[in-house]
Amino acid sequence: MKESVLSVLVYLFQNYFLGEPDTVHDRDSLQSELIDAGFDALHVGKAFDWLADLQDDTGSAPNLAPSQPLRVFAPEELDLLDADCRGFLLALEQRGVLDADARERVIERALALEQSPVDLHDLKWVVLLVLYNTPDREAGYAWMESQLLGAHMARN
Repeated sequence: MKESVLSVLVYLFQNYFLGEPDTVHDRDSLQSELIDAGFDALHVGKAFDWLADLQDDTGSAPNLAPSQPLRVFAPEELDLLDADCRGFLLALEQRGVLDADARERVIERALALEQSPVDLHDLKWVVLLVLYNTPDREAGYAWMESQLLGAHMARN
């Protein structure tokens, strides 16, 4: 049995989001398929909640000035994201892949995984999912997809 919300999200992304755009799956059929694939019903439900919250902008971070020189991490964020993860987020901002709002959304969604700590590989998937679901971030998404999926394909 596969054990995390993120593993459900990655499976969905690889098997459904990147698939045929014409194909429509309702939540019930997707949940059944995921359970048949070996995912726990609890994690499947939490993954759908995670995606619903991702698409709901009401819980997103307030507009932050893009020129803020320093992002201070809260203690629970420091527990969740090690120095490599925090450095990766900074590098993505410096490259223009993430802006301050997207960075905050990534941190918020990483916290919502209820998985501690989140390693760098898992954080990259969170970034990819956030960019995939953020309008006007196509270039950042494409870059992140090539980094993550290109490295994944090279390993196989």
